[in-house]
Amino acid sequence: MKRAIVVGTGAGGAAAARALAGTMDVTILEAGSDFRRFDGDMGVVEALRSTRLLFDPRTIRLLFPEMRVSKVSDGMALVRGIGTGGTTTLATGNALRCDEELLRRGIDLGPEFRSLQGELPISTAHRRRWRPVTRGLFEAGERLGLQPAVTPKLVDYSRCTRCGRCVLGCPSGAKWDSRRFVDQAVERGAHLVTRARVERVITSESAGGTGRATGVVVRSRGRRRLLEADLVVLAAGGLGTGAILARSGIRTEDSLFVDPVLCVAGPADRCRADEDVPMPFYIEGDGYMISPYFDYLSFFFNRAWRSHRHDIVSLMIKLADSECGTVGRRGVSKALSERDKKRLATATETCRELLSSYGVRRDRIFLGTLNAGHPGGTLPLTGRERLPLHADHLPENLYVADASLLPVSLGRPPILTIMALAQRVAKECVERFA
Repeated sequence: MKRAIVVGTGAGGAAAARALAGTMDVTILEAGSDFRRFDGDMGVVEALRSTRLLFDPRTIRLLFPEMRVSKVSDGMALVRGIGTGGTTTLATGNALRCDEELLRRGIDLGPEFRSLQGELPISTAHRRRWRPVTRGLFEAGERLGLQPAVTPKLVDYSRCTRCGRCVLGCPSGAKWDSRRFVDQAVERGAHLVTRARVERVITSESAGGTGRATGVVVRSRGRRRLLEADLVVLAAGGLGTGAILARSGIRTEDSLFVDPVLCVAGPADRCRADEDVPMPFYIEGDGYMISPYFDYLSFFFNRAWRSHRHDIVSLMIKLADSECGTVGRRGVSKALSERDKKRLATATETCRELLSSYGVRRDRIFLGTLNAGHPGGTLPLTGRERLPLHADHLPENLYVADASLLPVSLGRPPILTIMALAQRVAKECVERFA
């Protein structure tokens, strides 16, 4: 049986590994450890906010080691999950299909979406569980003609305790994350290795071609070693995959997007929005979406968010940003373009109108911390590769199966789309290399 290495256990890596397991001898490499949810006492965290201990989002690791934050231009915080399940463990479990740009390039993932929808716990049954604050915001959106739509969720609501901690690791196991696909891959014979950071891909040269990937160099538990393989699939996320390729001397595009997020919030006594379904509905605008969301990053670190957590109502803006950033050996470079800033200003004003319609005084509305958590686009599909889903300049047996392949920023939750894309990549790999 031929050997395959899959790098990453997030949405793309887990889906690819599961599809390859059984037909190839699969080793899954995860840079982090087993995921551990945040079980801290929120009362203690609230008390810490008045000290100098919580002053920079990058110190989130002191509270929650599996969440990593770095900063780029404009002070924007990039948020990642490092551990089994990748960033899916920190997501709110949205299940939106966002493949319009792929379809325009001739890439139809319909079979993969149908397969996923048939086996995942996708539901909109949460609407009956909404607290009054969420119902009030939805009705305000309808009054303003914003056409709010209920968000499909990857959640088993028979197990959900409505604690509001989806982004800190679901304590009841109701929210689906990609660790379930990893477990299924292991059941089919795959080998999972955690705390294994891939430094680079090793390739062999071939006359007149791009050569082949022969394996990866891994640093694990203080040791560096070479793991050989017949197939390498990179799914280390929109930042991790680009960095591995750069360290391997393989070109990527200067087209990084990150889906910036900014929350617009206000006081609402005892509304308990922090304990409601996060992102329960969404409103689409020109290059952005708006959804109710309690932003723990702002709550922990932003001095404007000093109210009690039960007394804040908040709307998230998720922006489809310009594809103009880079990931390289020296790190990440990314800033908002003028178009991004205009769209963000428009969306912020819409949020102010929505909160005002709900009953929040405009002069008491405040902003959150600009952050982002959906990077991608550094190896974008153009349509020319729609059959093998493989860029010409990559070694023939080196594939990518994460958001790096997305041609533009979605400005919407990408998990379902990434999984569908990864399953298609894995299918191509099985046909070519198994």
